Amino acid sequence: MARAGLTAERLVRAGAELADEKGFDQVTVSALARRFDVKVASLYWHLDSSEGLKTRIALLALEEMADRAASALAGRAGKDALTALANVYRDYAREHPGRYAAAQHRLDPETAAASAGVRHAEFTRAILRAYDLTEPDQTHAVRLLGSFFRGYVALEAGGGFDHSSPDSQQTWERLLDALDALLRNWPRNPR
Repeated sequence: MARAGLTAERLVRAGAELADEKGFDQVTVSALARRFDVKVASLYWHLDSSEGLKTRIALLALEEMADRAASALAGRAGKDALTALANVYRDYAREHPGRYAAAQHRLDPETAAASAGVRHAEFTRAILRAYDLTEPDQTHAVRLLGSFFRGYVALEAGGGFDHSSPDSQQTWERLLDALDALLRNWPRNPR
């Protein structure tokens, strides 16, 4: 019988909190059972495995970030929209490092297609409309922005910019200016 008060949603949210506190790689059904002071077997009423728990945390994180992005992008275009989306990812990673890591978790194709990850791609493509990119350049630009956001956030979170000047915030702003300039002057494919 399931323990009173425990639901799949409550367990996933507790797993997300655990990820933020200890790291996404530390999230397991066993760790969650210890948090609730219950036997591991009692959680299998609600969760199928540690991998299933991680997938559900990833889906939660993608949904939370997509909701933030939708709010941040409302009424914005061009560089203003680019900066707003970039800041959503960076701020979310700072506030929820474990959940942000979860959002990078590999999902099977069917789960990914039904996730809020689709909304993230749509937001990025919507931003790129202001730069008048057509395919395949739009896809190249989506990949560039994703690589920049993830790479910068990872380096910053790992302390990669802590020991040098200028301040990381200044670099972030300059790089967003540079990305905007690149997107406005995207090299045309000569072929």
